[in-house]
Amino acid sequence: MLVHSRWARRSVQAVFFLLFLPVFALPFLVVLAASFATDWSGALPSGLTVTHYQDIARGDSLTALTTSLVTAVAASLIALAVGTWAALAAERLPRRARRVVDALFMLPVAVPSVVVGLSLLVAFSEPPLLLNGTREIVVIAHTVLVTAFAHQSVTAALTRLDPAYEQSAASLGARPSYVLWRVKLPLLLPSLTAAAGLCFALSMGELSATMMLYPPDWLPLPVKIFGTTDRGALFAGAALAVVLMVTTLAVLLGVSRIRTRASYR
Repeated sequence: MLVHSRWARRSVQAVFFLLFLPVFALPFLVVLAASFATDWSGALPSGLTVTHYQDIARGDSLTALTTSLVTAVAASLIALAVGTWAALAAERLPRRARRVVDALFMLPVAVPSVVVGLSLLVAFSEPPLLLNGTREIVVIAHTVLVTAFAHQSVTAALTRLDPAYEQSAASLGARPSYVLWRVKLPLLLPSLTAAAGLCFALSMGELSATMMLYPPDWLPLPVKIFGTTDRGALFAGAALAVVLMVTTLAVLLGVSRIRTRASYR
């Protein structure tokens, strides 16, 4: 830590926990407690039960979870490929042109996601690209919303990348394609895995644009959580939210292990 005094370190830690618990940890603990409750009329929940999780195992909630996973993985991979390609291509551009490219990729983040959903709904509701009511339009919406984060992560990594590695390989006669695949991308692998994890987490929690686009046979879990709580089943919705959080966290932990090994290499 930057604070060397023992008293100062303890003060910083105390302030951190005072801010962390009510702002970040407490909402998650409330959702977790509600997922095991049948009633909450006092300070603590009552009627503890695991029925909500049993209903998830027996119902169509697992299908919704699978839909979210497939959508998030597909959107993350496409966003990572597009964002990485754009960052590598813009690296050689003049500074002003790079700013224009950055602004274009950040545009979907600068507007509400419901606007992105509406724009895709209007754009793909007529031939020749009639995608309205298909699962593909949901994946496209998620890809549009998360590509900016992949692009920014790779762009930031490129600015920190030492050009000596690339120059050394080129001076030894390596072709540009060889330098890209065997030198540059391996050095960017920690940033690529971090970008993939961020895109996945954002896609798993996306709701606004998805609500406007999803077809009946492609129901992601956040939409199901919204529908469940909208009907008044708050405790069942809390159980679904816990499943969503645990699944996302498990995938992110797996991605972090890949990132750690890539950093070590």
